[in-house]
Amino acid sequence: MTSPLPYSWQHPSAPPPLDPQIVEFMRLMGAEGARYPKRHTIPIAEGRANAEKVRAPWTQGGPEMARSVDHRVPTRHGEVRIRVHYPAQRALQGALVYIHGGGFVLFSLDTHDRVMREYAGRAGIAVIGIDYTRAPEARFPQPHDECVDVMRWLAAHAGTLDIDPAQLFIGGDSAGANLSVGACLVLRDEGDALPRGMLLNYGAYSTELYRDSVVRYGAGEYGLSLHMMLWFYGLYARGPADFTDPRLHSLSARLEGLPPACMVVTECDPLYDDNRLMAARLREAGVAVSETLYPGTIHGFLEAVSVADVAGRAFDDSVRWLRDLATR
Repeated sequence: MTSPLPYSWQHPSAPPPLDPQIVEFMRLMGAEGARYPKRHTIPIAEGRANAEKVRAPWTQGGPEMARSVDHRVPTRHGEVRIRVHYPAQRALQGALVYIHGGGFVLFSLDTHDRVMREYAGRAGIAVIGIDYTRAPEARFPQPHDECVDVMRWLAAHAGTLDIDPAQLFIGGDSAGANLSVGACLVLRDEGDALPRGMLLNYGAYSTELYRDSVVRYGAGEYGLSLHMMLWFYGLYARGPADFTDPRLHSLSARLEGLPPACMVVTECDPLYDDNRLMAARLREAGVAVSETLYPGTIHGFLEAVSVADVAGRAFDDSVRWLRDLATR
């Protein structure tokens, strides 16, 4: 979207094979999704409700929490709900603030409840989900502002949640990874305390859609499609200037001074190229990066943890990074 240059196709070879367990996940998810109209043809509220139904089976099971508590946090745009999951065994006294994906438009704390509980249970750390206001009700930069304000509130009030403020992490998947990086950029620039690290799962780091990986994997066979990305950005951005704002177009941002990053990269993903570019740009800026590519995976594969071993490995790899960074 931001490039005036014509696109030229670079990779005519066949895509790599998918993990068989991921194929089964896609089959089941696709069969359920086929029961509902295309989301761009119906009202936003109906599309969101259908997305919740499609993902409901994948939120079941997983680690049980000692307790899960919702709170209301004041922001410049009004109150925002957060959900705090406390695992039965806490090895780390801080918290991972996790921001769900969904193109800034879809999904919720509920669709990502198991993802958050997997991190909480496996790492032994409290996990805090942010129920930011979604587009088009809240266009850019409101969700970014809300996440910044929640991080500031947590830094000041962590003790009331039985959380060590010196051991806060931030992270998310897809749009949630974008919001995580955007929040850290603002916190850095305005002199606020930064999280200990950023956990970035197959993030959306630019509004540039002229990418080899978008052509290779964006036709819809791998979940996330080019059509979906156009729909998401069209609902989120207010106008042309937003597409180049570094909080949204992270690849154009000055990245020096950001916290260490753990990046989960999916192989068969329209966002593959952006993730590789982001890892390289972070390293060029002097940011410590742990980058892992998971072969045969698709965008959103962590939600397949109940049926796909590769999702469990990705959780465990990220947990090791969290624990190592937390105890340094």
